[in-house]
Amino acid sequence: MQITEIFRSIQGESTYAGVPCVFVRLTGCNLRCNWCDSEYTFVGGHRMTVEEVLGEVERLSPDGLVEITGGEPMLQEREVVPLMQRFLDAGYDVLLETSGERPLERVPKGVVKIVDVKCPSSGEGDTFRIENLETITPSDEIKFVISDRADYEFARDFAAHHCLSARVHAVLFSPAFSKDASGSRDTSHCLLDPRELAEWMLTDSVSARLGLQIHKFIWDPAMKGV
Repeated sequence: MQITEIFRSIQGESTYAGVPCVFVRLTGCNLRCNWCDSEYTFVGGHRMTVEEVLGEVERLSPDGLVEITGGEPMLQEREVVPLMQRFLDAGYDVLLETSGERPLERVPKGVVKIVDVKCPSSGEGDTFRIENLETITPSDEIKFVISDRADYEFARDFAAHHCLSARVHAVLFSPAFSKDASGSRDTSHCLLDPRELAEWMLTDSVSARLGLQIHKFIWDPAMKGV
């Protein structure tokens, strides 16, 4: 499979935020979100076998949490599905970060799917594969990255219409981050003020969790490998 990087850091998003984690970042993505902060994954990388990936992850951490991310990892479904199963068999807790644009029915049971449903201002709205809702389990999480009021209303209404809070472990609303952010480690780089998003959620009594990309407040927002 084509790999951009493998590294150990602190999980920055989802309900696992703050937990040490090994990230396996696959190369390639078929979406082009306006605020994407990982465009460097679109091309390049290097070929690694499943055994080589397993060996590198075990070198960094013999157990614990591992996340498969990208790019869009499910573009390499043939290789990444058995890789996730191997991690499960080895005793790892496994997260899969995906847009949900690709089919998810082959994702092994036991993998926690963190599905990033694209909002309108991403430029990739309506790409979520609605059939994937049938694959969602109570341990999974659904995330919306929000940059304005229209995105918020889309996320709020989508979550309510599909009763997401009753179907998944967590519904996550996260303010979008400027893709060229660097230097200061504060909310000035958020495309939507987190306080404003929090106030909207409180006003509407939304059954969701506000999430921030905490790794961008720990390290320089432009830093890779964290």
